[in-house]
Parts: sequence; C-alpha cells; structure tokens
Amino acid sequence: MKKLYVFILLLLCYGLSVSAKIFLVSVGVADYPGTVNDLKVSANDAKTISEIFSNSKTATISTLTNSRATKPALLLVLQNTFVNANSDDTAILYFSGHGTPGGICCYDGVLQYNKIYAELRKCKARKKMIFVDACFAGKMRSGKRTDTSSRHTSQNVLFFLSSRTNEKSQETKFQNSLFTIFLERGLRGGADTNRDKTVTARELYDFVHSGVVSASNNTQHPVMWGKFDDNMTIIKWK
Repeated sequence: MKKLYVFILLLLCYGLSVSAKIFLVSVGVADYPGTVNDLKVSANDAKTISEIFSNSKTATISTLTNSRATKPALLLVLQNTFVNANSDDTAILYFSGHGTPGGICCYDGVLQYNKIYAELRKCKARKKMIFVDACFAGKMRSGKRTDTSSRHTSQNVLFFLSSRTNEKSQETKFQNSLFTIFLERGLRGGADTNRDKTVTARELYDFVHSGVVSASNNTQHPVMWGKFDDNMTIIKWK
C-alpha cells in the first residue's frame, strides 16, 4: 500500500510539472497610419517570436500586427489571455515597434507602461516576462516616483529590453531587427551554454547582449532587469 501511495504521489507531481502552460501575447507594428516613420520588420519580429513558442504544446499564443495592434485591442488581449494563467504558468508579452519614453507605440498611439503593469498585476503566473524591441526601451526600468514601475518590481517579472534608455534599437536588412535576431537564436538553443536543453535568464542575457553589442559596434546595449532568479527557465527546446 505504501508503494502504491508513493507511486500515485509521483504521478500527481509529474502531472503538475507537465501541466505548466505558456501564455504569449506577441505584438509587432511596422506600418503606422499617416506617418513617414514606418518600420520594416517589426510585424515579422512578432510573428517570429510566436513561431518559436508555437513549437510548445502547452503554449497559448495571441499575435497582433500592424492595424490589429491598437491600444484597446492589446489591452483586451492581455486581459483575456493572462487571466487564464495559474501560478505555475508563464505569461509573456513581446512587443516590436516604435518606442517612446514611458510607453510603446501601438497602431493608434502610445500605450503607457503603467497600463501594461496593471494587467500584469492581475495575472496569477509566478513567472512574467516582458520583451520590448523598441527605441528607448530601457525607459521601462526607470521613471518618476509616481510611476507604477517601483510597485511592479515586487512581482517576479523579467524585463528584457532591446536598448538602454537613450539608445535607438536597430533594424536590419534581414527579416528581423537586430535584437530579435539574437533573441530568436538564443531561444532556439544558441544561448544554452551548458547544453541541458534549457535556456535560463542569465544564459539568454549573456548571449543576446554579447551578440547585439558586437553587431551594432557598441551602439546598442540590451538590458535585462527586474525581480527574478538568474536561473529562471525562459524556454525548453528540443
């Protein structure tokens, strides 16, 4: 009977471990209305990140690009997606597009970071990640004392930002921006330095930061920030 009890307990533990899910909202805006400041690859960036996580059977993915990526649409998708996350799950927001100090530029205007933080605070997932590929992305980690960012850091949130506060994030002649090129390579296993089929936060930062700094001739410096464990798993790959 004791052996049966132990066996059942192991099965329950295994079931809990494999049931952890990923909830990804991936956003890319390249074609802005009525502006000459359109981008080239941001919509492709969002699709690339979605494709990476689509290989996971436990991932729920929402992708918004260009005219579909309005402020109301993004907030609604965040609400409807992250509300389904349990404590063992992972919630991820990825954005590629124009950035401005204090927010990201959706198709129809600036979405302030505090609106994003508010949605994340409602999410039960213990692991929350925000990837921003935009100019001035580093501004997300600073601001006035009235910002919600200081309260937000009490959560287990990882911010991976494509550039420092005063830097522009570079596009390329290829399908993706510079930051997302190395982010994709890292998530697909390039960052797995110890070859254990798991990419941790530290491994991903070291890989992406080194690649972007070198490729940009030391003009773009990705930033990882927040309250999280360096050994936190970002993705498992095959």
